[in-house]
Amino acid sequence: MRNVMMAKGADTVVNKCAGVKAGEQVLIVSEASRMPIAECLAEAVCAAGGEPTIAAMIPRERDGQEPPALLAAAMKAADVFFCVVGKSITHTQAVKEAVAGGARGLVLTHFSEEMMVRGGIEADFPAIAPVCRGVAKALEGAREVHLTSTYGTDLTYSAVGRRGNALYGVVEPGQFSTIPTIEANVSPLEGTANGTIVANASVPYIGIGVLEEPVVCRVKDGRIVSIEGGRQAQMLKKDLESKNDPNVYNVAEMGMGLNPKCRFCGFMLEDEGVRGSIHIGIGTSITLGGVVKAACHYDLIMTGATVVADGKMLLRDGVVLEENL
Repeated sequence: MRNVMMAKGADTVVNKCAGVKAGEQVLIVSEASRMPIAECLAEAVCAAGGEPTIAAMIPRERDGQEPPALLAAAMKAADVFFCVVGKSITHTQAVKEAVAGGARGLVLTHFSEEMMVRGGIEADFPAIAPVCRGVAKALEGAREVHLTSTYGTDLTYSAVGRRGNALYGVVEPGQFSTIPTIEANVSPLEGTANGTIVANASVPYIGIGVLEEPVVCRVKDGRIVSIEGGRQAQMLKKDLESKNDPNVYNVAEMGMGLNPKCRFCGFMLEDEGVRGSIHIGIGTSITLGGVVKAACHYDLIMTGATVVADGKMLLRDGVVLEENL
């Protein structure tokens, strides 16, 4: 019965978001724990006339770790690829090179069977696309972006020379998107971010999830220099220290969630898509327009934020100002 209930979500992913066509080669990268989702996607691909291949890999040890070389080559050869995995492979050379070669990809990281049935997957992805593109355009190349929040965030950075990324779940050749999050983001110019990040909503990695109390990060010259807070803040601090990689502290991304169907539940691609939320990505930035490859990419999510890009207010206290786009 669960597979039947997931069928509608699979149809959305395969037809509305990826637009799979008859005869296309579709690679579904997965692992044993996500096989029911992978199989539902394969059934939808078959119904669309495509040819699916499910490739089950050993789960990665950490987010941002490259998939096996054999899978990376298959991703480049596919017309469409879906990543249905537990640990994220979004911010990897494999994804970057696959889309550079013309593939179109959708990433379903940490997806549960429940997420295939309800929540963000129920959004009208094409209808939200114009707003998403508008936010991305406003962030692109901005000389100064100022992010504040009612919880104490006060961060400035430059995005000069950086593209704005509109991830609204619908992909064309040479593009990838995460799903069900709908977000617009930009990668700050390295070394320009300064101030304070206060994540009050979620850090959906390493078992942290929805926050019990805020995680406070001080930022200087593009890198986090201190992490303060309670139990969950210490979990984040210790995990980053264990990576033995200074690049994990890089301020890699600022993204704005735009999916009205998403809700905070502790799963990454659901939490960071909540409309009006802001997430600061740290670590790897190579798939977003930056130049840093780190041992991980984590998102620190906040609510009640205000965003001003070159004097134009895009978000006020968590409300998207569509009239300013």
